[in-house]
Amino acid sequence: MTPDLMEQGAQRRAAYEARQQASAATESGGRSAAYGRIARVGVPDFTQGVALYLDDITVSFDGFRALNKLSLAVNVGELRCIIGPNGAGKTTMMDCITGKTRPDSGQAFFGSTIDLLRLNEPQIAQVGIGRKFQKPTVYEELSVFENLELALAADRRVRASLFSRLSGAQLDRIGEMLATIHLKADAQRQAGLLSHGQKQWLEIGMLLMQDPKLLLLDEPVAGMTDEETERTAELFLSLEGKHSLVVVEHDMKFVDQLTEGRKKVTVLHEGSVLAEGLLAEVQNNEKVVEVYLGR
Repeated sequence: MTPDLMEQGAQRRAAYEARQQASAATESGGRSAAYGRIARVGVPDFTQGVALYLDDITVSFDGFRALNKLSLAVNVGELRCIIGPNGAGKTTMMDCITGKTRPDSGQAFFGSTIDLLRLNEPQIAQVGIGRKFQKPTVYEELSVFENLELALAADRRVRASLFSRLSGAQLDRIGEMLATIHLKADAQRQAGLLSHGQKQWLEIGMLLMQDPKLLLLDEPVAGMTDEETERTAELFLSLEGKHSLVVVEHDMKFVDQLTEGRKKVTVLHEGSVLAEGLLAEVQNNEKVVEVYLGR
C-alpha cells in the first residue's frame, strides 16, 4: 500500500470527524446534539454516529429464508467488509438496503431519520446510498471524461443537457475524480477500451460524482489483476472517513488489505451474522472455519 494514499485516507477520516464534532457543537451551543435537534425531511441524520442500521431483517423466497433476523450496524465513515459463503444472504442484504427487495419483517434505517423500508429504489439513491454491482456498467461508446460528466448530479432534462456548459468547479471536480480513480491519463479514452479493472474504477467514480454517503460494493475486485486489486484497496482506503463503505468480498487477501488488522469484519451465514470482529479473530473462529474458510 503506498504511504501517500494511506495517509490521505487517514487525513480524510480525521477531517470528517472534526467536521462532525464542530457541527454538533454549533447546532447545540456546545451541548450534546442528541436531543432537541430539528431533522430536515429527506436528509439523513448522522449525529448518533451510525450510517446504517438493520434490525431483525427477515426475507423469505418460497419458504427459503434468505435473511433470518439479520441485525447489523455500520458507523459513519466506517469501511466494513462482509464475508461469507455463497448463499449466506450478502446480495439479498444489499437488495433490502437499496429497495430492490422488501423484507418480510424488520427495520432498516439510514442514519437515525431515514426509514429505508418506506422508500423505493430511486428515492434511496437520492438520499445518499450508492451501489456497485459485480459487473461494471459504463457507457462504453463515450470517453472516461464523458461518463463522469453524465454522472454529475445536475439537471438532466433535454434542454439542460443540450445547452449546459460545465462550470469551472465542475471541471475541477471531474479532474479530481479522474486522479482519485487512477484514470487521469485516460480521460479522453473510450470507456469500452478500458481494462476490466479500469471499468470498475470508472463506475465507482461515477457513483462518487453523486456524492453518496454510503457505498455498497459487491465483489469489486473480482476478475482484477493483482496490481489492479492493490490499487483498488488504495482507492477504498482513501475514501474511508469521507464515505461509509460496505464491501462484500471473497478475496481474503483484499479484505486483509482493507482492514489493516484493525477494522471490523462481519461474517454472514444462512442469512444472519455468524461472527464479527477483527479479521484475525474471525479467521480463528471455529464456526467460521467450519462453514466458510475450511480446515
